[in-house]
Amino acid sequence: MRAFAHPDQSRHAPQFFLQRGQVRGNFEVPARAEALLAALQEMRLGVETPATVAAEALHAVHDAGYVRFLAEAATAWAQLPDKGPEVVANMHPSPEMLSQGATLPEAMVGRVGWYTADTACPIGPGSWASILGAASCALAAAEVAAAGGCAYALARPPGHHAYAARAGGHCYVNNSALAAEHLRGAGAKRVAVIDIDAHHGNGTQGIFWERPDVLTVSVHGDPAGYYPWYVGYATETGGGAGAGANLNLPLAQGSGDAAWLAAVRQAAERARAFGAEALIVPLGFDASEHEPLSFLKVTADGFARAGEILSGLGLPTAVVQEGGYNVEKIGGLLRRFLEGWGR
Repeated sequence: MRAFAHPDQSRHAPQFFLQRGQVRGNFEVPARAEALLAALQEMRLGVETPATVAAEALHAVHDAGYVRFLAEAATAWAQLPDKGPEVVANMHPSPEMLSQGATLPEAMVGRVGWYTADTACPIGPGSWASILGAASCALAAAEVAAAGGCAYALARPPGHHAYAARAGGHCYVNNSALAAEHLRGAGAKRVAVIDIDAHHGNGTQGIFWERPDVLTVSVHGDPAGYYPWYVGYATETGGGAGAGANLNLPLAQGSGDAAWLAAVRQAAERARAFGAEALIVPLGFDASEHEPLSFLKVTADGFARAGEILSGLGLPTAVVQEGGYNVEKIGGLLRRFLEGWGR
């Protein structure tokens, strides 16, 4: 398996994180990328640095105005009087506002609220470079898959919570959706996305909600008690032409290997029945039993088995890194997953 990483992915260093009314240190730290890169190097995988893509490449799945906001946010924020060190919203348009014709304002504070879903996606001076670096890795991995191979993208910041025009949950650009769309453009008639991050891939679901050519499957903690709370339920199956092309497999808190792997097998069977010609695996390690915000209790052996199950589909694949915040553990979990895959 080829592997891609980008040096700019350590430039995003968010500080702000709000949890149960308390401001705490952000879990999505540069050391995550460093730990994953070290694991790839220990495995003697020839880690490649992709060329940095242009901002326009993100328009494949993202609104152009939103992409421009991400590129400009830190600079525009720095010009505000009495501002904090990072771009963080203090208000978001409510459903009532949106239903009554809410307007995107020119003011920076208003733009931040419009283009972010929560406060877990602060933007700092180095964020845009890291966002582009992560997207570049995902697209490079997708290009390998388009040629019939398999590749891993060390994508940081992660992406599966990002909608077409909204950041959230540490995510800004939906790297996995970009990879899936690239495969469609390269000729794959049907692409399956099997997301095994502990959190529902709500952004990916949203981007492909009405698409019959991209199957989105998410194995995650039950949103009745876990982020993103409002979506990720089994009743959500797609809309319009995409009806039936979305499958959510929420799991109860404390679910361990047996239940999680059963869901991964179900996801693989659905991809096979869908007739997928290529596969995207948004890979999160936050399902681990050792996570700081642990909800599921998956072991290292469980991740190895998941790699084996998904590689068993025999499809050209781009594995795109998502969550996993225990810096001491995620490198080892990546190694076990890739060993299960067969490298």
